[in-house]
Amino acid sequence: MRWRGRRGSSNIEDRRGRGFTGRTAGIGGAGAILIIVVGAFLGVDLTPLLQGTAPQSSQSAPVTEADQAAAEFVSVALADTEDVWTTIFDQQLGRAYDPAVLVLYKGVTQSPCGGASGATGPFYCPLDEKVYLDTAFFTTLSQRLGASGDFAAAYVVAHEVAHHVQNELGILGQTQRIRAQVSEVESNAISVRTELQADCFSGIWARYARDQLGTLEPGDISEAMNAAKQIGDDTLQRNAGQVPQPHTFSHGTSAQRQAWFARGYETGDISTCDTFSANSL
Repeated sequence: MRWRGRRGSSNIEDRRGRGFTGRTAGIGGAGAILIIVVGAFLGVDLTPLLQGTAPQSSQSAPVTEADQAAAEFVSVALADTEDVWTTIFDQQLGRAYDPAVLVLYKGVTQSPCGGASGATGPFYCPLDEKVYLDTAFFTTLSQRLGASGDFAAAYVVAHEVAHHVQNELGILGQTQRIRAQVSEVESNAISVRTELQADCFSGIWARYARDQLGTLEPGDISEAMNAAKQIGDDTLQRNAGQVPQPHTFSHGTSAQRQAWFARGYETGDISTCDTFSANSL
């Protein structure tokens, strides 16, 4: 991915190095329930916050040169999503796109959707319309999850921004209301369709990045497809030594994530990403 020396986004809220000493562990009662519900809705693993294993302050996590390089990359990747979705909203929807803000943090921070640490992974909070990202996650993505490459990292940013696109279109609000009224298994099934649509939107972004921005390099799409494979629910459960349990899936299988990303990339058309009407995923 060609990103060095290119425009960065101004919609970055940099909280790194500011420190946060608020309490993130030992949450009980209604607070614990809120975190579980939000975690299920966003597909974020917030259980470390409930177990008291999350770090208590970002002051113990200094910003390194690698963190700074990652931040510069994220800024460019976010700017690309802004350019692409502004064009798509105008051409395909006939309306303006309101970009998301991306919060960079190191260690621990807070969001209206609950506490965030490096253990949560990147997530989008519809309550403040912000993406939360600990730049150290890119190391986890590459070294622990086996998804290396700058375009794999860009795919992660694009996927979270895709949730903002869903929020702009009113999709997240609808799914949240429905999930609050159904069983856990049914709620997970809706979550899968939500995540797969975000993957499809990410594929559209990649298509426009190629055609409109000209930033793709040989091997970039392979990196994104590998990332989609490595973070499929079935692959993650197998790598954790578990037998895959489809009723617990919240993001979709590796094959499904790859297929919907590919669909978006091949068509470049939002209307082809209607996972909620699809008879088969």
